[in-house]
Amino acid sequence: MGETGVMAEQRNGAGERTMADTGVLARPRRRTFSAEYKLRILREVDACDVVGSVGALLRREGLYSSHLSDWRRQCDAGQLAALAPRKRGLKARPDAQRVIVLERENARLRLQLEQAETIIEVQTNLAGLLGQLPAYVVNRPRKRGRPIA
Repeated sequence: MGETGVMAEQRNGAGERTMADTGVLARPRRRTFSAEYKLRILREVDACDVVGSVGALLRREGLYSSHLSDWRRQCDAGQLAALAPRKRGLKARPDAQRVIVLERENARLRLQLEQAETIIEVQTNLAGLLGQLPAYVVNRPRKRGRPIA
């Protein structure tokens, strides 16, 4: 595979298979534009007075007319900060760190509770075997619905 592109299989004049670099990037990157670049392009488009000069500018810069409309809408709305590239993806929740801490504490306390319930169950069974507890305590239904004795 080439460093900049994807390899494609083709046949040479002798009918043998060879690999050729297609020049297509394996994973395209999303273009980002700085606020200064966007404002410069908008000023250049506004300065165009000859028919077809806007199209020539767009072709020269590799842009689409939708870029211009989006950037103008942002500029008209007074969102100069919106002209800067925005971070993509999910937004971080402000309380995310606290949620993580509370989930860990919850897991730790659940484990302690389970251990305590197991210890109490063993003590109750042992006391029942030794005959030290009254019958109503030994025969009460356990958490799982079965009698203890």
